[in-house]
Amino acid sequence: MANISKNETNLTLVLGGTGKTGRRIVERLEAQGLPVRVGARSAALPFDWADSTTWAPVLQNVAAVYIAFYPDLAVPGAVDIIRAFVDQAVQSGVGHLVLLSGRGEPEAAQCERIVQESGIDWTVLRVSWFSENFSEAFLRDLVLDGVVALPAGAVQEPFISAEDIADAAVKVLTEPGYTGELYELTGPRLMTFAEAVGAIAQVTGREVAYVPISLEAFVAALTEQGIPADFVALIRYLFDKVLDGHNAYLTDGVQRILGREPQDFTEYAQKTAMSGAWN
Repeated sequence: MANISKNETNLTLVLGGTGKTGRRIVERLEAQGLPVRVGARSAALPFDWADSTTWAPVLQNVAAVYIAFYPDLAVPGAVDIIRAFVDQAVQSGVGHLVLLSGRGEPEAAQCERIVQESGIDWTVLRVSWFSENFSEAFLRDLVLDGVVALPAGAVQEPFISAEDIADAAVKVLTEPGYTGELYELTGPRLMTFAEAVGAIAQVTGREVAYVPISLEAFVAALTEQGIPADFVALIRYLFDKVLDGHNAYLTDGVQRILGREPQDFTEYAQKTAMSGAWN
């Protein structure tokens, strides 16, 4: 086990610390001069969801944990893994668990209950579809190709920026008054995927079109591209069971935590275009 320096006490452990929300949380905590440990396979002290022997060393001297499960709480076995990790965290003396959860996913709801029944302080951040999926995930390649073909039809989604999720997570991790609460975080308006792609096309000046396709055609295309079967199964589940319209409503979780409106998708698109992510 790696040596723990004297200043690495009362740590915040950020699981998924190199991912879309995790790395932003780490940056914010470090900017505040707060002790933080990155939970990732590539970290100095490695963490791997698939290897429970890595959990106890990473949990040493940790006061609070941000739990972002990879690839998604909906995958088979996730509930059992979260249950085992929460047990380990409690045994290790962790005092506060903050779970990143997904809206409208029964498996995620099970994981929420595990955290809520842990016997220690907890906060749940239940979030909608990330805006950054268009720039930091598989949809980026579709945007660059100029055709975003998805089985989302005219379903509306309250896209939320990972920046807002990170701001909210840091707030609940570092300030009192947010424990024992479940916050649903959404963006400020409902948009179809066609409208989101249109916004990206407008701010980039690129020709990017949204094309609705069947779920079967989408899955076949992913398989032909050599995408791993387990990831294809996850994407199929998300588009079939989560993006079916039952999440097409707004909540005030961002406002309740941060006291401001969440970032609009157009603002996200403008900032992302300026960063060069779609060049």
